[in-house]
Amino acid sequence: MEANLSADRISRIEERLRESLSPSQLTLEDESHLHAGHAGARDGRGHFRLSIVSEHFQGVSRVKRHRLVYAALGDEMRRDIHALVIEAFTPAEWDARPQA
Repeated sequence: MEANLSADRISRIEERLRESLSPSQLTLEDESHLHAGHAGARDGRGHFRLSIVSEHFQGVSRVKRHRLVYAALGDEMRRDIHALVIEAFTPAEWDARPQA
């Protein structure tokens, strides 16, 4: 049951990001299991790590990129997300990053 809840939550979050930011790359990881027992985890909201690449970030500061992500997520931030780590890139930044 919990795995389905997590998959549904991730699907909703990804859908909102795709609709608003048209990313060429999107990776969303649920890291809630790493925060078991944490006060923020008790309310059922999740901890996530997002990596997103979008033309919408071109010429936009890091803070404004995060605001664009928060705006795209809307009420998901209050309902399903307790913590969100965001890595937001333009396509050129993504292509220029060192490969692992």
